[in-house]
Amino acid sequence: MAQLAGYGFMGAYEHRATARGPAGGTAAPYLVPLDTVVGDAQAQALHLRSTDDLFGGVVPFAFVATKVISHGLVAPDAAAPAGWNPDFAQQAGTAVLPGYTAFSLEDARHAGLRLLGGGVVRLKDPCGIGGLGQQTVDSEAALDAALATMSATDIESHGLVLERDLDSPDTYSVGQILVAGLLASYCGTQDLTANNTGEQVYGGSTLAVVRGGFDALLAQPFGPRALSAIRAAMTYHDTALACYPGMVLSRCNYDVAFGVPAGATGAPALTGVLEQSWRVGGATGAELAALRALKADPARERVVAATREVYGPDAALPHGAELYFRGEDRDVGPLTKYAYLESDHDGHS
Repeated sequence: MAQLAGYGFMGAYEHRATARGPAGGTAAPYLVPLDTVVGDAQAQALHLRSTDDLFGGVVPFAFVATKVISHGLVAPDAAAPAGWNPDFAQQAGTAVLPGYTAFSLEDARHAGLRLLGGGVVRLKDPCGIGGLGQQTVDSEAALDAALATMSATDIESHGLVLERDLDSPDTYSVGQILVAGLLASYCGTQDLTANNTGEQVYGGSTLAVVRGGFDALLAQPFGPRALSAIRAAMTYHDTALACYPGMVLSRCNYDVAFGVPAGATGAPALTGVLEQSWRVGGATGAELAALRALKADPARERVVAATREVYGPDAALPHGAELYFRGEDRDVGPLTKYAYLESDHDGHS
């Protein structure tokens, strides 16, 4: 990131003034936070005033950075945190899948029973990443059994998402990145892989990246599913900015699913944003590889980049790949992460 932006790399952040730009001088550092920055007080303390100050996002409340904002409450008087805006779900409309957010076990059960009438329901931990912290239920008994394992305190603090489950969905990554004045947008697909315990988790993304904003992305020759995913992400993005003023977003990524509802025979296919990421994410390696290629050739309008996460000790890298990590991750065990450029024809539709 420092090389791309033309900054000096200062290592892990320390709360002090430091040289930032290539011209030297003293200024607040350009930050790459691991998590979305929450609240005006934290943003001001870190000198984060605009997209020029960080790679990631600033949001007014902690829950805005999680999956819970995607859906409305099961009832107008249902529990909700301070700052909750009920207009988001209404304005997002069909850009998200049918579902609810609950902040109490009682509301979660009520929402689950309502959704079970249309098929299988997916329960999602709002703070889970890479597909972890999720399970599906297909009956009242299964719903009650799942809720019985959950902490009422955790749900009150962080919420629980209950959403229509899709049968073998295609998942698209749609996003936008802005670094040192270079704006790019992308659409691509995600891959799943087996982690070190055999679970299917996020394994990487392949992104078609174009110079410019989401409108430039819509002008690309994508197929109808990808275009539908882009429009859903744009609606979600614009709705979030409208409903939660003061947000600063220089890195936006939206996971958008397309598929048929599970357990609902004859139901039409749905497209919906599953979650947002306004911080460094799994696709960032590919994002930076694409930005470097666009910066190196100002006449270039499109590039295809990929990132991969491979579990186990013996991952082989393709020619020209940039290695980001190879070693023992303290949470998941042996892991290799790398990014590389592909041909301009990505084959996604």
